[in-house]
Amino acid sequence: MLKLIGNPKSRAFRVLWLLEELELPFELLNLPPHAPEVFALNPSGKIPALLDGEDCIIDSAAICHYLADKHQKITFPAGTIERAKQDSFTFFALDDFETPLWTYSKNIFALPKDQRVPQILDQCKAEFAKALKTFETRLGENEYVMGDTFTIADIFITHCMTWAKSSRFEIPEGPAGNYLKNARSRPAYLRASNTRSEFQR
Repeated sequence: MLKLIGNPKSRAFRVLWLLEELELPFELLNLPPHAPEVFALNPSGKIPALLDGEDCIIDSAAICHYLADKHQKITFPAGTIERAKQDSFTFFALDDFETPLWTYSKNIFALPKDQRVPQILDQCKAEFAKALKTFETRLGENEYVMGDTFTIADIFITHCMTWAKSSRFEIPEGPAGNYLKNARSRPAYLRASNTRSEFQR
């Protein structure tokens, strides 16, 4: 039985969604960052972590790539041009989307008040808006980032865009808004969202 460690409101949701897409049985251990049980698995205290038997994998990107590659689903095979293009979208999500989002979040609630820099908040929104335009250009008229095929890159892109909406970043109507709506209508996403909601009660 796979064990996912982490609060589903965090980046652990990416793994939760993928597990639903893969239809794998798993146990969710709802633990916050820096809990003693988390430090026992990850020296940084960060979540998520995945236990597969006696082996532990940390970092949401590493976990998702491991699961997708192991089961040969929701991904293109390693060493193919398609995989390289898929990975470029994943890295785009982590670099161009997540960086301003996390910087914004740290300066809203994560950092001690005396370390926050309110002046950076507008810059974070501007950087995200710029990245969003780039994303729309790259997406074109595709349903998903790899055309008609849903991959783990879509999980990372969608999670970041959802994070942006919850932080009141603007997601305009049009290609980006339609993409987000479509991705979040997938049955596996809805199941993962229901699980997340159960832990919020």
